[in-house]
Parts: sequence; structure tokens; C-alpha cells
Amino acid sequence: MLLPLSLNIHKEHKTIGLRDSFDLSESKKMPTLNLFTNIPVDAVTSSDILKDATKAVAKIIGKPESYVMILLNSGVPIAFAGTEEPAAYGELISIGGLGAGVNGKLSQTLSEILQLKLSIDSSRFYIKFYDSPRPFFGFNGSTF
Repeated sequence: MLLPLSLNIHKEHKTIGLRDSFDLSESKKMPTLNLFTNIPVDAVTSSDILKDATKAVAKIIGKPESYVMILLNSGVPIAFAGTEEPAAYGELISIGGLGAGVNGKLSQTLSEILQLKLSIDSSRFYIKFYDSPRPFFGFNGSTF
């Protein structure tokens, strides 16, 4: 007897183990931080920022570092308040785990990292937080 296509696909995923190695009950937050700055960043500084931001996001949202993705886009043309002085913009996307308190702590901590590593004043950093529904976030050839 043939199962409906959607059930065959689900059964196939179980059979080949696409989801078996990844506990979906632990993947509810999958945070991704995309940072943009107009400051050119060398490889060493970039690596330091990636490591520090990964640790901060994981700790504040409460996820293992292995679930966190950080992207750093440097040397991007940015004007803020009519000037091209050092500035940054960030977008943090997560499946759950966000809220007023967490967002405030993330904003503060990421601002501190950018101030320390790139001398970007916190008054020249915007960050947008997105709480994404599970079906709108993909991983491992599927969605959550």
C-alpha cells in the first residue's frame, strides 16, 4: 500500500536519518547574527569578533555555541546620521528565545564587542531582532 507523498517523504527522512542526528526539541532557537560595518576588518580581528559574538549570543539566548551562526560583513558603505563615521547594523534571527530582556542584553553586549574591537560607539549601532517561525528557518535540507 502506498502512503500519501507527504508521509513517504517523512518516512524516507526517518529511514535515512536526516533528523536522527539532530534533536529538534533542542533546536528551537537556532540564532543567526548578521553584522554589517563600514570598518574594514582584518582576519585576526574578524576571528575575534566571530568568537566573542558566538559566545555572547549562545550564552544570552541559552543555546550551545554549535547552534549559533555569525556573519561579519566589513567594509560595507554605511551612512548613519548623515556621516560615514564608524557604524554598524545587525540582524539577529532566532526561533524563540527573544524578548525585551534578552534583546536588551544582546544589544548591550554586542555593542560592547563592537566598541572594544572596532571602536564603534554604541550610538552608531542598530540591531533588529526577528523571532522566526520554525517553518521559515531551514537547516540540513529541511525546515524546523
